[in-house]
Amino acid sequence: MAIKKWVIRQADKERASQISEKFNIDPFVAFLMVSRGIVDDIDVVNFMTDEFMFSSPFDMADMDEAVFTVSEAIENGDKICVYGDYDCDGVTSTTLLVDFLRSKGADVCYYIPSRETEGYGLNNSAIDEIARWGVNLIVTVDNGISAFDEAEHIYELGMSLVVTDHHQLTDGKLPKAEAVVNPHREDNAMDFRDFCGVGVAFKFAVAMDEDNVEDIVERYIDLVAIGTIADVMPLKEENRAFVRRGLQKLNNNPRKSLAPLIKRNSNEITSQDIAFQICPRINAMGRMGDAKRAVEFLLCDDAAQAVSACNSLDEENANRQQVEQEIIEDVKKQIKKNPRLVASPIIVVAGKGYHHGVIGIVAAHILEKYGKPTFVIGIDENGVARGSARSVEGFNIFEALTACSDDMIQFGGHPLAAGITLKEDMIEKFSADINEFAIKNYPVMPQVELTLDFKLAPSYLNLDLVDSLSVLEPYGAGNSQAVFGIYKLRLLGVTPLSEGKHIRLDLQKKETKIRVVKFSTPYDDFPYKPGDELNLAVKVSKNAYNGKMYLSVQAVDIRLSSLDEDKYFAEKSAYDLYRYTGKVDESLYPTREDCAFVYKYLKKNNGYPYSLENLYLRLQDNMTYGKLMFALKAFSQGGLINYKKGITLNTVKEKVNLEETPILKALKGRLNIE
Repeated sequence: MAIKKWVIRQADKERASQISEKFNIDPFVAFLMVSRGIVDDIDVVNFMTDEFMFSSPFDMADMDEAVFTVSEAIENGDKICVYGDYDCDGVTSTTLLVDFLRSKGADVCYYIPSRETEGYGLNNSAIDEIARWGVNLIVTVDNGISAFDEAEHIYELGMSLVVTDHHQLTDGKLPKAEAVVNPHREDNAMDFRDFCGVGVAFKFAVAMDEDNVEDIVERYIDLVAIGTIADVMPLKEENRAFVRRGLQKLNNNPRKSLAPLIKRNSNEITSQDIAFQICPRINAMGRMGDAKRAVEFLLCDDAAQAVSACNSLDEENANRQQVEQEIIEDVKKQIKKNPRLVASPIIVVAGKGYHHGVIGIVAAHILEKYGKPTFVIGIDENGVARGSARSVEGFNIFEALTACSDDMIQFGGHPLAAGITLKEDMIEKFSADINEFAIKNYPVMPQVELTLDFKLAPSYLNLDLVDSLSVLEPYGAGNSQAVFGIYKLRLLGVTPLSEGKHIRLDLQKKETKIRVVKFSTPYDDFPYKPGDELNLAVKVSKNAYNGKMYLSVQAVDIRLSSLDEDKYFAEKSAYDLYRYTGKVDESLYPTREDCAFVYKYLKKNNGYPYSLENLYLRLQDNMTYGKLMFALKAFSQGGLINYKKGITLNTVKEKVNLEETPILKALKGRLNIE
């Protein structure tokens, strides 16, 4: 995986001390709160309170018109269609509003577009189909705010429209509708606006039935919590209250459809369990097949059917994982065959038949591995290519796409994620153009960062720390689980777990010994050995086993303590700049002595089975990053080594003149070295 830049949160220690004393909060927790921007007294009170409070739904413009329109449709016996979306937020939004309107006696159907064939949002073909069902009123959830042409089509067919959505407005414009309910409207009378689609649908249900708010909360707050976490909404203010109350329902009185999933967990369900267990299963239906099945699953009120439906969710999620892994393996083969795919500042990979439902996940995986903005593009049988992009903080992928807009049929997204559609024969030009944009505007690509909350001595890792941190829960966007830096630990031993898929580390600092688990790190790929001094970024939690609570320490990132971050990133940037532009300086050229040093190390260790980044970490005190990479290229061109999965040494009978290898001759020419 790419080496990340570790950034330690900063906080006003004096303010943290004041909060600790005034609110009787653990000083350590108070510091963490301040570092996360919880500074004012009112913010502390809102963050700490167990009371379930939320603002009036009528603070949103058009809410009264939306209530009137839908209520009138129910009274008149009009047929209402809830138009949702195929992701977890859209599915929970659809489920909530369909169930609520049915409870009010409405004649309700619903429509969710296919991710594969229709894409996101309203489309005219779907609207035509809905019209044939005899629908009078369409109510959108989690979409509709930019459906200007589609809204006109709805009215041309004699239907009406109510939009409930949470996405940003297009130049402040609103589509034609009886009402447009959106927290980002400038004319709203509200401060907090970062609700997801199901949060807006929940507010609408409350507005429809103000006399039974508590019943609505109890019936739907779990769906609101799931959608809020799935859509990565900041867990602040009302969102925090939604998730906290939703977790209570999931743990104490789960709906019948979710009960089988909940019962699998021996511990109390947390926001992490929602994010990594529940959301992926609901999302899998929309990614791999028909999201309507996910709605039917959540609406299920029969215990036996719920068990069967949960099994189907598991199968669909396993299918999603398999398809995802198949694409990852194909991308790996492409990169192995053509390493230049990952030599550019922006990675662009494409393949025939890549499933559009998982290419975004694959893009995130490639970004994590190489630390570069990544596009993964699937090409269909008609030569139409659709891709998903993931970016690093500091590189605005939407800005880059705007500069290359002529290459695409359409695109959309945000600074860190985007989607594109283009013709197959334009992929190569698009890759060249977006990389040209990156080189021109971002000569030094921003590094992938890992935020640490605090440096800790290993002796502080205990159950008391976990109990103190519980005040910060629930975790989510804007309030992530605390990550601590544990420095200069001596590695005592490494134990494979789950047939080598994961590892357990035994480490020691002074008199303190700790055990740490590192998931998704195969034993054979772990580059460190007993005796190494390591820095670890870790999370802590507790697990129940045989009636007792045990501390669990999970490694998020591991590196040699000797790593000089500033040196590494500066040297790597200089090397990358050469590859991108041909700009070179003498710090990149490996001398005869440099090459001898590297080769002696490889010969002594019979090659090197791990990544080139880890080899650099072993040699960084005597070698720049650029010198190492060019020395290895020269070795390869001279027939001294092979590099596939790690470096292996070749048997060489004759002496090799490395200075005559193409790479070093090219470097010498650029540097005017005789």
